[in-house]
Amino acid sequence: MSQASQEADFTVAPGAIGAGRVGTAEVPPDETEVRPGRLGGGRLTKVRKQRSLWGNAWRQFRRHKLAMAGLVVFIGFVFATFVGTAIYPKEIDEIDFSITSGALTWDHPFGTDSLGQDILARILWGGRISIAVGLTAAAVAIILGTMIGAIAGFFGGFADSALMRITDLFISLPQLPLLLMISYLFKQPIGDFFEDATGSRTLGIFIMIVIVIGALSWMPTARLVRASFLSTKEKEFVEAARSIGATRSSLIFKHILPNVMSPIIVAATLGVGAAIITESALSFLGLGFPSDIPTWGSMLYEAKDRISFAPHEAMFPGLMIFLTVLSINYIGDGLRDALDPRKSQ
Repeated sequence: MSQASQEADFTVAPGAIGAGRVGTAEVPPDETEVRPGRLGGGRLTKVRKQRSLWGNAWRQFRRHKLAMAGLVVFIGFVFATFVGTAIYPKEIDEIDFSITSGALTWDHPFGTDSLGQDILARILWGGRISIAVGLTAAAVAIILGTMIGAIAGFFGGFADSALMRITDLFISLPQLPLLLMISYLFKQPIGDFFEDATGSRTLGIFIMIVIVIGALSWMPTARLVRASFLSTKEKEFVEAARSIGATRSSLIFKHILPNVMSPIIVAATLGVGAAIITESALSFLGLGFPSDIPTWGSMLYEAKDRISFAPHEAMFPGLMIFLTVLSINYIGDGLRDALDPRKSQ
């Protein structure tokens, strides 16, 4: 059989002009499969594979160059912060007064701080905390906002009115002053409690910061989920499921929630960047983690008084915050476009 006779055909239109000629179409190789043709003569037919929702979303996401670049950068930062300390095994608290505020060298690629501590080692260690706080606080906000929005949107009536008034109340609160006040009042007692219970003061401060940031940033997600539930619960497939006796839990978790996941995922992605900035602001103001625990925000706080003669001490932590949040925002933009049902697939 010649190569020409094996050329893949995409569509067959009965009675098409051209004495049974079969039309061809350009189809990407990874989206087709070859099946035996129905026209005889051993011809093969190339048909488009059926794609899933997430397959379409990934296909759209790959076309967003900035989103793919952001994904690569963010994965690189996560890998560097959680694995890089094994590759670059310098102590984060090793003091050497002979090289205080030292410039960039081969031994210290990012220089040293006012105590002679290696900045690169402290950035790699502090990135664990900053990224972990961002991911965990965003998860808390998304879970809380999704629960409140789903209940308000599905049940409506008094539950909707009461939950939305609570949401409006939290939105009206001055978030940054409230966050600073809570951290100032409860940082010491919570740290003491966890130090007595678990031997780790840092764990208590981590939990406090995550809960406070998450508890003050769930409101936009709740409103978004509520609006999506109000729209989706009136769709025909939900009415059909209700007519055959589907329970409320089945309607919420099997029929409605999977169809409103797109805006939730986008909100979660963008919330990570906001949480990282909030934690950095707390640490910069001295209300975050203890001074012996390096985070990107606390490193900026320590470097602010020496920025005129040792700018590298502030430049590298600030650059890490900037690039991490920027990459997360690009990922969120790519997910928003990829999960938009109005986009052509």
